[in-house]
Amino acid sequence: MTTPTPQGTEMFSLAGKTVLLTGAGGAIGSVLARSLAACGATLGLQDLEEPKVSGLADEIRAAGGRAFTFGADLSGTDACAALVTDAHSAMGAINVLINCAGINRRKAIDDVTPDDFDAIVAVNMRAVYFLSQAVHPIMKAQGGGAIVNISSLSARYSFNTISVYAATKAAVTSMTRSFAREWVADGIRVNCIEPAVVQTEFTAPLWDDPKRSVWFKEFTPMGRLAQPQELVGAVIYLASEASSYVTGQSITIEGGILSGADWDANQDD
Repeated sequence: MTTPTPQGTEMFSLAGKTVLLTGAGGAIGSVLARSLAACGATLGLQDLEEPKVSGLADEIRAAGGRAFTFGADLSGTDACAALVTDAHSAMGAINVLINCAGINRRKAIDDVTPDDFDAIVAVNMRAVYFLSQAVHPIMKAQGGGAIVNISSLSARYSFNTISVYAATKAAVTSMTRSFAREWVADGIRVNCIEPAVVQTEFTAPLWDDPKRSVWFKEFTPMGRLAQPQELVGAVIYLASEASSYVTGQSITIEGGILSGADWDANQDD
């Protein structure tokens, strides 16, 4: 017999839930953190250095929320396991894991070094794998949980200078399906979102270039880049009981890019 799903806006509530959010100090992570806290979640905020999330935690606490901070270099598998252990000890549970941490080094394929490759893979792919692996027994013992991975539209639609980044995001989308299938019997749902370019400092080398900015505007049917706040709804949906029958899925957030193109767009009036 299934558990009744909450009705109305209650189904999006995260009250009583503990969320471990990696990359919380970034432009996207910090927006997610504030919104998750507003939905009632207790937050574990991770970034490479703890001071990067201390101000965010203070802000959440001042608004009446609960937040814990953790500094961890996720390029090491031992650090991933230690982060999960520390977060579980501090918060008492981990109901939701959101893998948001990510890095990139934009280079043409011929210029990518082994160090570039290993650094991107370590954070974007390997950390997602081993953080999820570490949180699995905790969620299983609790009777279930949710994992939300931040992938990218580049998992299925790549551009030049992001070959390694795109490969890691394709891996994240694939791992999402694998984890979902293996852990469904444990009550753990695993899903991801695949945003197109989000206008942040991280992506400034793309949208801040005059020629590229025009290209993005013309190529995206909505005529603009995504803003960090526009990822919030999908993440809360996947983290909450609103998506209680959803697992192994990828939600693209891309302003209509994959819907097709207008082949008359460049014709003179």
